[in-house]
Amino acid sequence: MLDRNGEIAQIQRKIKQNPVTTILGPRQCGKTTLAKGVLPDHSFDLENPRDIVRLEQAQTVLESLNGLVMIDEVQRKPDLFPLLRFLVDQNSERRFLLLGSANQDLLQQSSESLAGRISFLPLAGFRLVDVGVHNIWTHWLRGGFPRAFLAEDDLACQDWLENYISTFLERDIPSFGIRIPATTIRRFWTMLAHVHGNILNYSELGRSMQVSDNAVRSYVDLLEHTFMVRVLRPWFPNTSKRLVKNPKVYIRDSGIFHQLQGISTMAQLQSHPKLGASWEGYALEECAKSIGLRSEQLYFWATHSGAEVDIFWTTHGKNWAIEFKFEDAPRMTRSMHSALADLELEKLWVVYPGKDSYALHDKVATLPLTHVGVHWLYA
Repeated sequence: MLDRNGEIAQIQRKIKQNPVTTILGPRQCGKTTLAKGVLPDHSFDLENPRDIVRLEQAQTVLESLNGLVMIDEVQRKPDLFPLLRFLVDQNSERRFLLLGSANQDLLQQSSESLAGRISFLPLAGFRLVDVGVHNIWTHWLRGGFPRAFLAEDDLACQDWLENYISTFLERDIPSFGIRIPATTIRRFWTMLAHVHGNILNYSELGRSMQVSDNAVRSYVDLLEHTFMVRVLRPWFPNTSKRLVKNPKVYIRDSGIFHQLQGISTMAQLQSHPKLGASWEGYALEECAKSIGLRSEQLYFWATHSGAEVDIFWTTHGKNWAIEFKFEDAPRMTRSMHSALADLELEKLWVVYPGKDSYALHDKVATLPLTHVGVHWLYA
């Protein structure tokens, strides 16, 4: 049974604390269903022609409403943001819950007038904790999109994911005003799936696509801003070591990654050369959701000599890191010793698919992915 009470409670807290709360995430990741769980008093969907007509005179309509007002696909009407500032200042009891399929960066200019009045909540489909840790293998294979995870069987899941990719390329991207052929982005997206978990080499991708480095950067930005890929920036501490300075890239949803790789069953995944990279990306997303920081607050660290950590972040005035290992029994490595010393880590977790947690060092411990999100952080 699905358990999303924690996310609903989080939305309710944000609504109570802020006049405007915005839930951001890819299309069909469950934003609308989850938002309805907080029982809005009024709702508008900017993909519904009738609601678009109703909001042609937005001030007249919204000014007459009290309570919680939900507006779905808000990025389609960016001129609403200045009006919302006036409306929430006019009535301190009025609250707005906005849902958007565009990244916070794309909405930033529109929402500048709401500074101090708006909070953002990222959403990326079902988390492992939502579906139950006993479903980890299905969740890893199918990803977090509700209709993919809940599909009748693997074939039905594959069909849904393929339709989702096609719809995203042919309808969603043009709806953002972006005029790039669907075949071009599909090819580029597939190429990114082949370098999933690796350092981004813009020049190499540009040569393969026969386009400029700037075009490659714009394609990456497009997929990042629509929540399809995660670009993890490198961390540059004060060190004499030569560090990797290009970002790493991941397909954010494991189901989409597997579809782009032609993987439709667990048997195929277990024998696939990208098995380790798939685990790394899947576990990274689950940990990122649990850590609760914005994407730009998470980094990786790597030296040209081979030392690295997959996620690095700073909070509570201390440094923390995670390594992902698809191994039965991870061990302490020279790379981990180097990371502890160079990054002055408070703790390093090694997240793996096993069942037991055990210490590797006084500041290093293994952590089953199934334990993530169950009070593991900073313990």
